[in-house]
Amino acid sequence: MSITIHLYYTGKNGNAAKFAEEMEASGIAAKIRAEEGNLRYDYFLPVHDKETVLLIDSWANQEALEMHHASPMMKEIAALREKYDLHMKVERYTATENGGDESFIRK
Repeated sequence: MSITIHLYYTGKNGNAAKFAEEMEASGIAAKIRAEEGNLRYDYFLPVHDKETVLLIDSWANQEALEMHHASPMMKEIAALREKYDLHMKVERYTATENGGDESFIRK
């Protein structure tokens, strides 16, 4: 069962966006996307909140997520969060089959 995590990074003076930009420019985000079991790793900027960045991070299963959490990249990510003085809110979702939303989805 796949797992999707929404991480909301919030800071001041545009620091959340700077963090996401550095994650991309440094290659850390690309390394995470290349990890076995990673399904998605994308940053988004909420229109109504210029001080927050949303990371949508999806993994094939709990084991893949745990391997990511045990990787050396986690120290690099933590250092960048400290550098930009970011605070986090986390939401976790698991995939369900036939959730009943098909009639609302325009394809």
